[in-house]
Amino acid sequence: MTVALSPARVRDIAELRQLYFEVYGHGYPVPLGSDPVVMRRLITDGTAHWLTARACGGALVGSAVVVTEPGSRIGKLVGLAVHPGHRGDGLASRLTGAVCEEAFGTGRLDSVYATVRVVTAGPQAVVVRNGFRPLGLLPNAVEVDGCETLALFARYADGVLDRRAPVAAVPERLSALLSAASTGVGIDYAGTRSVPGRSAAGAAAAVREAAGTTRTSGSTGSTGSTGTTGAEPIELIAAPGFVRRRFLELFPQAGDRFFPLHTPNAVLAAADGSFEAYADLDPVAGSCALVAVHPRPSAVAGALEGLMATVTRAGADYAETLLPLADTEALEVFLASGFVPSALYPAMRRIQDRLHDYVVLSRTSRQIDFRTTAVSPLLRPYLGAYLSAWTSTYLPLHEVSR
Repeated sequence: MTVALSPARVRDIAELRQLYFEVYGHGYPVPLGSDPVVMRRLITDGTAHWLTARACGGALVGSAVVVTEPGSRIGKLVGLAVHPGHRGDGLASRLTGAVCEEAFGTGRLDSVYATVRVVTAGPQAVVVRNGFRPLGLLPNAVEVDGCETLALFARYADGVLDRRAPVAAVPERLSALLSAASTGVGIDYAGTRSVPGRSAAGAAAAVREAAGTTRTSGSTGSTGSTGTTGAEPIELIAAPGFVRRRFLELFPQAGDRFFPLHTPNAVLAAADGSFEAYADLDPVAGSCALVAVHPRPSAVAGALEGLMATVTRAGADYAETLLPLADTEALEVFLASGFVPSALYPAMRRIQDRLHDYVVLSRTSRQIDFRTTAVSPLLRPYLGAYLSAWTSTYLPLHEVSR
């Protein structure tokens, strides 16, 4: 059957919503397929490349979108949907290839990433056929039909990976992830050393020493496995307009904030004022992205247990953060507080003529169950890396050997 691709129009919104309902039912957690206001904005404001597919009779049978934001040089492939009656003839792959070619054709993107469901192998095959490379797994990342794991893939513009900035050393717990990326992306990390990780208390003490603000034993704060620097309780302010204004006041320069395609709608503030953590909190999807921390990411040392408890009460069972691979101090803080290295995004951020690698660290309050996932051979090294890091975090060797 002949199918024609064309840019989405405002008049298509009603049909697009019906398509997403027929494909995903009520479980689709993304406003792009359900909220007419968001859909209209994406179609009209020039930040998205949105293609639709229509059968010869005029029925809308497919959709794919690459969303972008000014300045980040990163896009995200979202909203890929094909009507159940038109599956199996390559339409998903055709839509993916066409919308990515259009997005890269502008010359304004270094990469496009996709978070892919792994309940079946099909979505993984679609992105791989269109030049995407595996970057990692995000266990329990989203609530769709129950709690699901996502896979992270990215496609790069020509020459981007050749302009990466080298990283001298990383915490030892990231070594398995770097090895998986060497296989999955084809990057040589042989020159990057692994350094032994600090304990939670050691990481917190190092941060205090670096900041010149060592606390006395009588100072207030939470105690336990994450050290004594955190203040309890963590206050959650969920007021999107206020949070955005405050965020821009504290991070006025675009170079000071980097978490592409995420806008904070909540702030988690220490009661003693020692930090403010800005989050993109989505209770519908059951997820939370920690977008930025003021005055610096490592300021949450010792407070992440309280912060995670607050996020969980707000309806998010999964939290993630994005840190430079070269920021050993911040990585140590999150690793010491139960976050697990889940994905590696090489050449993610362009600064002048060099591109810098970033790490996704995640933590989930639900039991992880990989039995229902269809992990393709390309992703298996990342599954092994995640299991290795999770074991090092939550099942120490001395406990295993007893």
